[in-house]
Amino acid sequence: MDDFFLRQTPYSDPGGLDVSGLPRDPGGLTFLVRGLMLHRLEVERVGCAVPGRWVREDAEARYVTEMLRILRERQDGPLTGPRPYERRFVGTCRDFALLLCSLLRATGTPARVRGGYATYFVDGFHDDHWVTEYRLPDGTWRLADAQVSAGPYDVPFDPLDVPRDRFLVAGRAWRACRAGEADPGTFGVWADPRLRGGWLVLNSVVLDLAARGGTEPLPWDGWGLSPVGRHAALLEEPGGPAGVLGADDLALVDAAAAARTDEEVRRLSSDPRLAVPREILSLAPFHGLRKVTLAPSPA
Repeated sequence: MDDFFLRQTPYSDPGGLDVSGLPRDPGGLTFLVRGLMLHRLEVERVGCAVPGRWVREDAEARYVTEMLRILRERQDGPLTGPRPYERRFVGTCRDFALLLCSLLRATGTPARVRGGYATYFVDGFHDDHWVTEYRLPDGTWRLADAQVSAGPYDVPFDPLDVPRDRFLVAGRAWRACRAGEADPGTFGVWADPRLRGGWLVLNSVVLDLAARGGTEPLPWDGWGLSPVGRHAALLEEPGGPAGVLGADDLALVDAAAAARTDEEVRRLSSDPRLAVPREILSLAPFHGLRKVTLAPSPA
């Protein structure tokens, strides 16, 4: 039987990578990915010197083939070899999540990328974050966070089994905010107070739905109902998404946030307000708002 979550997407496809020498278990692959990457906010923390261009540009690598090209340019040899910080890919949490997803799929473990909010970086705050979700042989799903699996972190849980109340997938975060159970102002990017609030949670719902459907976006992408897709109009709206979206649009976002089955994800992803177009907007931190044409999805 064809397993959708074993299929590579244009974003996760590792190309001609020889995976015969890689670990086949999620734990081994998680620690492998941690050894290949450095989050760009970790550069000063670990005290390494990398070119500023890497900090600005690496995280714009939308596809795993591009990540692997950069890694090969910085150090020859197999991915399993030791790699100092100065030879790593300098990206974001999304890059850790996507590369792990790619290698899991390539070695036989169904996986997908998930967007949402982590509570384990700053006490009392929900930091915009991306992790990998992988499926066990019994059919259950677990969250893995390669970024915190080693290095400058000491999380009080197994990074291969992140508790669901420590990482809130985007839909759960949206529902909590809508129900008044959580303050939207505590959701966003801790390092940038401008990037906080219900509008960002709305954007996360759109992006997470796309990732579940096979289009793994960059964290600052947008289209359709997302604030970035609407030229960031909601950023300046005091009422937040509920004060701007019409009733039908709000109901659609609620449905996307509540989607549990693959069938629901496919149905919602076909709605023009949520469907990923070939041309999207990307509000990149170092490059501003620009249009991006995505690689075509396989037929």
